[in-house]
Amino acid sequence: MHYLLIRHKVANFAKWKPAYDAHGSARANAGLKEERLLRNIDDPNEVVLLFSAQDLNKAKQFAASEDLRQRMQQAGVAGKPDIWFLND
Repeated sequence: MHYLLIRHKVANFAKWKPAYDAHGSARANAGLKEERLLRNIDDPNEVVLLFSAQDLNKAKQFAASEDLRQRMQQAGVAGKPDIWFLND
């Protein structure tokens, strides 16, 4: 099984979350299933997301896509996210 792990800060979680939810179909089309959405206890605007990935290449293409970059910027993601591709 492959996984995609993303960590990033957002300007405001309450504003970011609806934009994140609205992009769910694009994640599904990339074969990604959200396993966990976590927030830092000390900084609730720091988000950690874990997805299972059906196809590692599709997951990598999605993570590198211009569409995702634009959506993240519009949603208020601050700075460059940390992205890891993992397996078990």
